[in-house]
Amino acid sequence: MVNTGVISTAAAALLCALPAVHAGLYPKSSAVLSINGKDYDRMIAQSNHTSIVEFYAPWCGHCKNLQPAYEKAAKSLAGLAKVAAVNCDEESNKAFCGGFGVQGFPTLKIIKPGSKPGKPIVEDYNGPRTAKGIVDAVVDKIPNLVKRVADKDLESFLADANDTAKAILFTDKGKTSATLKAIAIDFKGSIKVAQIRNTEKASIELFGITEFPTLILLPGGEAAEGIVYDGELKKDGMVKFLTQAAEPNPDPPAAKAKSSKSKTNKKSSAKAKESFEAASESHAKSEKPVTQTDETLENQPTESPSPEVETENPIVLPPAPAIPILTSETDLKKNCLGPKTGTCILALLPDTSNEITGLASTSLAEVSHKHHLHQRKLFPFYILQVENPGFSQVKEALGLKGDAEIIALNGRRNWYRALSSKGDSLVSEDVTIEAIENWVDAIRLGEGEKKKIPEGLIPEEVEETVVEEAAPEPEPKAADEPMIVIEELPEDWEPPTPEPEIKHGEL
Repeated sequence: MVNTGVISTAAAALLCALPAVHAGLYPKSSAVLSINGKDYDRMIAQSNHTSIVEFYAPWCGHCKNLQPAYEKAAKSLAGLAKVAAVNCDEESNKAFCGGFGVQGFPTLKIIKPGSKPGKPIVEDYNGPRTAKGIVDAVVDKIPNLVKRVADKDLESFLADANDTAKAILFTDKGKTSATLKAIAIDFKGSIKVAQIRNTEKASIELFGITEFPTLILLPGGEAAEGIVYDGELKKDGMVKFLTQAAEPNPDPPAAKAKSSKSKTNKKSSAKAKESFEAASESHAKSEKPVTQTDETLENQPTESPSPEVETENPIVLPPAPAIPILTSETDLKKNCLGPKTGTCILALLPDTSNEITGLASTSLAEVSHKHHLHQRKLFPFYILQVENPGFSQVKEALGLKGDAEIIALNGRRNWYRALSSKGDSLVSEDVTIEAIENWVDAIRLGEGEKKKIPEGLIPEEVEETVVEEAAPEPEPKAADEPMIVIEELPEDWEPPTPEPEIKHGEL
């Protein structure tokens, strides 16, 4: 007879004797890519697509809380950008995580292609730990290779590299979608992707476009005719349609031959690993211990990469400059509320420590900075706080009821437009970078309803009174003076000798 109780006890003891194994948070079936130091260069750094990478540890409670939102974000960004994760608790990944300066978990970094292949730009993500917040931030960082074509540009666009295939999306939207941006990246170098607005009448008539959106493919060459896409405007179908002209770029690109690592790289990796282990140990001590029942063990052995990982020093971008604050009523009238002022964005923020106002300030700064980096001409952004007397004047005159308000106004043309909210006051979804940028783009394109500024808010232009100066009285003419004629004397002239006085004798 077999004593099952003894066997069960022995098995349990054996399991307890095994070293602790931390399984990753994201299985192979997850939409999140699980990568290590070896994968990073080929799958992320060499890619033409934008990525977001989470550096985590399985025992980290905040990482577990983020997991559902991160999974959801990965599904939403499928085909548009890459969502990856690195288990920094793995021995082979510690040097890699240390090379990115990871000091706590979870750490999120957005990685977008740089000007040189394999030299991406790395930015810290400090936004909301929600699926929407992550998606909005990543979409904002997708490179835009789509060319906007107007009627005046169409001829030159079609003539440029005529043998190269071109794809044109005719749309009634002002902003380029993330899907079209991703398609332009997929076909970078083989198909030129453009977008034409429904307001470009000559282009619409030339191609016979009757509904929006419409995608056409020009295969290239003089005799080639345009092909109209009649499927659903989803990325997979659109990519398949465009493969008639060219194949999309492979992603990740083909692996390159390995290069030998120098002693310097080995020392650098060892130092990064040592620094990371110290930070990780400190973080782990502050976390609540995770019991064995909290972890799911998965029998998914993977190839063990070399712990000596050569990493590129990440390029960390400085934060966007803060939006200037109008501290006085004079500044407000000079920059936004003058009879000759142009369009300006005015954020009425009563308390900058508030979550909504803080997010609004950050989003406005990012949008303004983005346009500045691209050297696009954009109207100025200002913050108006409650300490400025003009704060209450603007709110009362325009009937603004929310705690925080963002408006665009033009003193010269006497109109204003408020950022719409989903409730009585602005919420976080109203002031994301994407929401602010869409609103600003609509204003730039002249879209949306504008309201007239009530009388009294914009001071009337004061005409300067020109005082005519009295003509100066003519000075009295001096009396005619007698003309003095000076005669020249001869050189041998001598004064006449006086005659002697003759004295007469007395009688």
